[in-house]
Amino acid sequence: MKLLLDTHVFIRRWSGEPDKLSEKALDACENRANRLILSIVSIWEMQIKMQLGKLKLKRSLKDLVENQQNINNLQILPVSPNHIFMLDNLPMHHSDPFDRLLISQAIEENLALVSKDRAFTDYAVKLFW
Repeated sequence: MKLLLDTHVFIRRWSGEPDKLSEKALDACENRANRLILSIVSIWEMQIKMQLGKLKLKRSLKDLVENQQNINNLQILPVSPNHIFMLDNLPMHHSDPFDRLLISQAIEENLALVSKDRAFTDYAVKLFW
Protein backbone atom coordinates (compact mmCIF):
# COMPACT_ATOMS: atom_id res chain seq x y z
CA MET A 1 0.00 0.00 0.00
CA LYS A 2 1.23 3.53 -0.77
CA LEU A 3 0.89 5.75 2.29
CA LEU A 4 1.17 9.53 2.27
CA LEU A 5 2.15 10.54 5.79
CA ASP A 6 0.55 13.60 7.31
CA THR A 7 3.12 15.89 8.90
CA HIS A 8 2.14 14.94 12.46
CA VAL A 9 2.51 11.23 11.66
CA PHE A 10 6.05 11.69 10.36
CA ILE A 11 7.04 13.81 13.37
CA ARG A 12 5.58 11.50 15.98
CA ARG A 13 6.77 8.26 14.42
CA TRP A 14 10.39 9.28 13.93
CA SER A 15 10.93 11.86 16.66
CA GLY A 16 10.30 9.60 19.60
CA GLU A 17 6.52 9.64 20.09
CA PRO A 18 5.26 6.59 18.18
CA ASP A 19 2.85 5.85 21.06
CA LYS A 20 0.79 8.86 19.91
CA LEU A 21 -0.10 7.06 16.68
CA SER A 22 -2.93 4.60 16.41
CA GLU A 23 -1.85 0.97 16.48
CA LYS A 24 -3.07 0.60 12.90
CA ALA A 25 -1.08 3.63 11.70
CA LEU A 26 2.07 2.53 13.54
CA ASP A 27 1.82 -1.02 12.17
CA ALA A 28 1.36 0.34 8.65
CA CYS A 29 4.42 2.59 8.98
CA GLU A 30 6.50 -0.33 10.18
CA ASN A 31 5.27 -2.79 7.55
CA ARG A 32 8.03 -3.06 4.91
CA ALA A 33 5.44 -4.04 2.29
CA ASN A 34 4.04 -0.50 2.41
CA ARG A 35 5.63 2.41 0.57
CA LEU A 36 6.00 5.42 2.84
CA ILE A 37 5.70 8.81 1.17
CA LEU A 38 6.35 12.25 2.63
CA SER A 39 5.26 15.31 0.72
CA ILE A 40 7.62 18.20 0.20
CA VAL A 41 4.66 20.15 1.60
CA SER A 42 5.21 18.49 4.99
CA ILE A 43 8.94 19.21 4.92
CA TRP A 44 8.16 22.85 4.15
CA GLU A 45 5.57 22.98 6.95
CA MET A 46 8.02 21.51 9.48
CA GLN A 47 10.76 23.95 8.46
CA ILE A 48 8.41 26.92 8.90
CA LYS A 49 7.22 25.66 12.30
CA MET A 50 10.81 25.17 13.44
CA GLN A 51 11.72 28.72 12.41
CA LEU A 52 8.68 30.07 14.27
CA GLY A 53 9.64 28.09 17.39
CA LYS A 54 6.48 25.95 17.20
CA LEU A 55 8.34 22.70 16.53
CA LYS A 56 11.43 21.28 18.18
CA LEU A 57 13.13 18.17 16.82
CA LYS A 58 15.90 16.15 18.45
CA ARG A 59 17.96 16.34 15.27
CA SER A 60 18.00 18.58 12.22
CA LEU A 61 15.09 18.25 9.82
CA LYS A 62 17.50 17.47 7.01
CA ASP A 63 19.09 14.63 9.00
CA LEU A 64 15.71 13.26 10.04
CA VAL A 65 14.36 13.16 6.49
CA GLU A 66 17.56 11.79 4.96
CA ASN A 67 17.81 9.15 7.68
CA GLN A 68 14.28 7.92 6.93
CA GLN A 69 14.99 7.91 3.21
CA ASN A 70 17.93 5.59 3.89
CA ILE A 71 16.44 3.41 6.63
CA ASN A 72 12.80 3.14 5.55
CA ASN A 73 13.08 3.96 1.86
CA LEU A 74 10.96 7.05 2.48
CA GLN A 75 9.94 8.60 -0.83
CA ILE A 76 9.64 12.38 -1.16
CA LEU A 77 6.64 13.54 -3.18
CA PRO A 78 7.18 16.83 -5.03
CA VAL A 79 4.35 19.24 -5.76
CA SER A 80 3.20 19.12 -9.37
CA PRO A 81 0.95 21.53 -11.24
CA ASN A 82 -1.78 18.84 -11.22
CA HIS A 83 -1.68 18.77 -7.42
CA ILE A 84 -2.29 22.50 -7.40
CA PHE A 85 -5.00 22.35 -10.07
CA MET A 86 -6.78 19.63 -8.03
CA LEU A 87 -7.35 22.25 -5.33
CA ASP A 88 -10.10 23.68 -7.56
CA ASN A 89 -12.05 20.47 -7.00
CA LEU A 90 -11.79 20.52 -3.21
CA PRO A 91 -14.59 22.07 -1.19
CA MET A 92 -13.45 24.61 1.40
CA HIS A 93 -14.17 22.44 4.43
CA HIS A 94 -11.08 23.80 6.02
CA SER A 95 -8.54 26.42 5.11
CA ASP A 96 -5.12 25.07 6.13
CA PRO A 97 -3.10 25.32 2.90
CA PHE A 98 -0.70 22.53 3.87
CA ASP A 99 -3.52 20.10 4.66
CA ARG A 100 -5.44 21.02 1.51
CA LEU A 101 -2.40 20.34 -0.64
CA LEU A 102 -1.77 16.99 1.09
CA ILE A 103 -5.39 16.03 0.40
CA SER A 104 -4.99 17.11 -3.20
CA GLN A 105 -1.81 15.06 -3.60
CA ALA A 106 -3.40 11.99 -2.02
CA ILE A 107 -6.36 12.17 -4.39
CA GLU A 108 -4.31 12.93 -7.50
CA GLU A 109 -1.73 10.19 -6.77
CA ASN A 110 -4.27 7.67 -5.44
CA LEU A 111 -2.56 7.41 -2.06
CA ALA A 112 -3.94 6.56 1.35
CA LEU A 113 -3.43 9.54 3.65
CA VAL A 114 -2.27 8.55 7.12
CA SER A 115 -3.70 11.11 9.51
CA LYS A 116 -5.81 11.50 12.62
CA ASP A 117 -7.10 14.87 11.41
CA ARG A 118 -10.89 14.55 11.54
CA ALA A 119 -11.32 17.48 9.12
CA PHE A 120 -10.01 15.20 6.37
CA THR A 121 -13.11 13.00 6.61
CA ASP A 122 -15.05 15.73 4.82
CA TYR A 123 -13.03 15.11 1.65
CA ALA A 124 -13.07 12.30 -0.90
CA VAL A 125 -9.69 11.01 0.20
CA LYS A 126 -8.69 7.54 1.37
CA LEU A 127 -7.85 7.93 5.05
CA PHE A 128 -5.83 5.54 7.12
CA TRP A 129 -5.77 5.77 10.90
